[in-house]
Amino acid sequence: MSSAADQYRGNLQYAVDIVLCIDATGSMKPVLGSVKSSAMTFQPRLEAVMQEKGKSISQLRIKTIAFRDFGHQEDDAIESTDFLRLPEQTETFRTFLHGIDATGGGDVPESGLEALSLAVSSPWEKGLDRRRHVIVMFTDAPAHPLGGPHSSLQSYPASIPPSSDDLLEQWGYPRSQEALMEQSAKRLVLFAPDQEPWTGIQEDWDMVLHFPSKAGDGLQEFEMDQIIDTIANSL
Repeated sequence: MSSAADQYRGNLQYAVDIVLCIDATGSMKPVLGSVKSSAMTFQPRLEAVMQEKGKSISQLRIKTIAFRDFGHQEDDAIESTDFLRLPEQTETFRTFLHGIDATGGGDVPESGLEALSLAVSSPWEKGLDRRRHVIVMFTDAPAHPLGGPHSSLQSYPASIPPSSDDLLEQWGYPRSQEALMEQSAKRLVLFAPDQEPWTGIQEDWDMVLHFPSKAGDGLQEFEMDQIIDTIANSL
C-alpha cells in the first residue's frame, strides 16, 4: 500500500526544458549526424528512464540553437527554434534538425558563446511543481570572446552581453542579481574540447558537467545517457 508521501510524489508535475546548442560549422560534419540522431531519440529515452523511477514528465520542451561564426558569414551564424513541446511538435523538431548542414566556420574559434548566451536568456518554464532547465552544448572548437569586433555587426543579437563575466552573472553564479536562470533548476552539459572558454566555464560556473570532445570521434551513446541521467536523477 502506498504511503501518503508516495502518493504526493506521484502527483507532482514535472517540467523539463532543454536547449540544444549545436555547432554547425564544417568541421562538425563527421559528427553532426550522430548529434542529430541522438537528439531525436532523446524524448522516448527520457520518458522510459522516468517511468522506471515511477515518475512521468508533465511537460517536455526542447529548443535548438545551431551556430556557426559571425566573423565568417553573419547571415547564418545563428539559426534557432522556439521552445517546442514534445511529443506534440516532434515533426517540427525533426524538420529543423534535418535541415542543419555542417558548413562554414572560417577560423577555428566559433560563435559558441553567443549561442550559450541565447540559451541562458531563453523563456524558461516557471510553473509546475518541479523544474529542470538544461543547456547542452555540442562543439569541437573554442569560441570567440564576447564583446569582440563581431558584436558590432548589424545581425548580432542585442541581448548578448558584452563579456564573459556578464554572461556568468546571467547564469547566476555567484549569487548574481542579474541571474536569468533558476538556481535549483539549471544545469549545463558541455560536449566541448579542453580549451577556453569551455575549461574556464567548467571551473568558474556552477552546475556544469564537461565531457571533452574531439572532431570526428562521434557522439557516444553513454554521453546522451549522461544528459538523461542529469535530468532524471535530479527531479
